[in-house]
Amino acid sequence: MSDTVVVGLDVGGTSTRATVLTLTGQRVGTGRAGGGNPTSHGAERAAAELLTALRAALADVDPARVAAGTIGLAGAGRLLADPAGRAAFDQAWHDAGLRCPYEVHGDALVAYASGTAAPDGTILIAGTGAITAQVHDLRLDRIADGHGWLLGDAGSGFWLGRESVRRLLADLDAGRSPGALATTILTELLGSADIAARPRDTVDAAIQTVTRRPPVELARLAPLVVDAATHGDPVGTALIAEAAAHLTESVSRIRTAGAVRIRLCLLYTS
Repeated sequence: MSDTVVVGLDVGGTSTRATVLTLTGQRVGTGRAGGGNPTSHGAERAAAELLTALRAALADVDPARVAAGTIGLAGAGRLLADPAGRAAFDQAWHDAGLRCPYEVHGDALVAYASGTAAPDGTILIAGTGAITAQVHDLRLDRIADGHGWLLGDAGSGFWLGRESVRRLLADLDAGRSPGALATTILTELLGSADIAARPRDTVDAAIQTVTRRPPVELARLAPLVVDAATHGDPVGTALIAEAAAHLTESVSRIRTAGAVRIRLCLLYTS
């Protein structure tokens, strides 16, 4: 048993991270890959990123030593209900040389367990997406948001990125000179802060740049919003305040009056 290790994976819309640990908690391998959430990227691409992260984490570890694995994944229920998606993950697990069983859990429960051993509490995650969950006896009880970028995830990294672009487009529509944050976003999208003689041309170019990419890629703009707010930019500050209000409202949907709560907040910063 002294050689036995376990594998844990955090599969998100922006990145996939794998860690190999001994039973005493010593980390013996890590791996990182691109976004591996099947809801955002499709099952095949998600499984490919899972395999890349696993292979990196197991580079110096014999896969035969691995006794079990856990995958934390936003939208775990959708994967478990999709035979093709689960088959793709099973294949990636097998291709990494692993023959042990693994379990898939929602990212909210995994994040909660990583922050406290208390059986009851509340978890708020604001990463690429956003979800709030009430935990009872180390099982998910009530859940708010986590509805994905199209229908929800208010206050998330995706939300911050999208709203920063919307503010930029509004400035250009109105003929206003972009502020510090809008200028940074424009440069990030187009490689230059220059505005065309006809501002609508710049608007169209920015829209085309965004729509050519997977929607979830907007989350990569979130750190720029955080940095702008840190340096006192009024638009960045307002967006962070609005995101916080959305996240607070999400918690209020499931929090019962007088309940004992453990809170863990993860802010998207990379």
